[in-house]
Amino acid sequence: MAKFDLSIPKEGRQRAWWIWIGTLSIFLVIGVIGAVRVFVLGLQVTGLSDQVPWGLWITQDLSSIATGAGAFTFSAVVYLFSIKKYQPIARAAVFVGFLGYSSAMIALALDIGRPDRFWHPLVYWNVHSVLWEITWCVILYSIVLVLEFLPIIFEGKFFSRWPQLKRYGDLIHKASPIFAGIGLGLSLLHQSSLGATYGVLSGRAIWYKPSLPVMFILSAVAGGIAMTLLLSIVVGKLNNKRVISPQLQYDISRIAGFALLAYLYLKLWDWAATSYYSNSPGTTEALALLQSTTPYTQTFWWIEIILGGIIPAIILLNPRLRKNDLYSIFALGMIVVGVTINRWNVTLSGLVAPPHWSPGVLGNVLAASYLPTWNEIIVSLGIIAYALLAFSFGVKYLPIFGHDEEAAH
Repeated sequence: MAKFDLSIPKEGRQRAWWIWIGTLSIFLVIGVIGAVRVFVLGLQVTGLSDQVPWGLWITQDLSSIATGAGAFTFSAVVYLFSIKKYQPIARAAVFVGFLGYSSAMIALALDIGRPDRFWHPLVYWNVHSVLWEITWCVILYSIVLVLEFLPIIFEGKFFSRWPQLKRYGDLIHKASPIFAGIGLGLSLLHQSSLGATYGVLSGRAIWYKPSLPVMFILSAVAGGIAMTLLLSIVVGKLNNKRVISPQLQYDISRIAGFALLAYLYLKLWDWAATSYYSNSPGTTEALALLQSTTPYTQTFWWIEIILGGIIPAIILLNPRLRKNDLYSIFALGMIVVGVTINRWNVTLSGLVAPPHWSPGVLGNVLAASYLPTWNEIIVSLGIIAYALLAFSFGVKYLPIFGHDEEAAH
């Protein structure tokens, strides 16, 4: 099979770096301006409403959490079971987990409308609320991620002038198996709780299903591994060297492919059980309403299942195809896109198709509408720019990848 040379010539590498950083910085500044408008003017600058209170930012929040939690789950398994051949990418997985959760927290701070009250769930307990449990998961899991990431920061050149910090980092690193175990439990609990947030709502038939918590976990694992490996390959291409060995890349690609297959298996059986072999009145009516007013069916089949699922699985599980970096980048990128579209479809489908008992729609069920405003879009782009900037600088100045290997071009 022909090889595609995706490397950048040495003379253009520095210029490409500054163009990349400059572009992301512009998006970040524009996003900050949009965030300031939200804090000053409130959620009226968004397209959200009482009928559709969750939109683009919640989708971004759920997607960031999915890739972050999935990446950390992978690193936790590596640390817990001492799988040495995967350790070169474990730090990158921790970094992706940290960036995923910090991005999600930024999106949440804007979406909740009153970020100054974030501490209320810590004081006013509601043990019967899934969202209360999710809040605790976010806080505790974020603490674990910070503790896992501190040793990496303290090993950076900037902190070499304070050797005592590196010693503290070494002490924290020795406790990595403990943090990994706690983080793994919190990660699985958090993802299943996010799925349960929708799955326990019997009043909205299209959401009400016991399979959602498990599907959220499986899709997060596939998305997190895909995001970590995708960034590792791209970083290597930008620097004209491999940050992980080819064999390690192929092995992790195969793991991502099998994780994706497990998710697709459950996803398709869930669809068959709720929409093909059975015709539950509430679900059937909601799907008919979605099909007549939104591109839900097209995004479900073409992006979630085919482009974000079947095609990447074929590429990553085929020995010849996954050895081609161009195909691998496409497959891994489409997995991340598929997870994002899944979170969008899950969130918006239950809100756009209102239940019959909603005030004002009884006897005349109308689909609610939602379109992100320009303010929502620039804030989302700003959050993405933050994560990419942080990853770019992190790879450049921190020991994210322990042992670089020169690529054979």
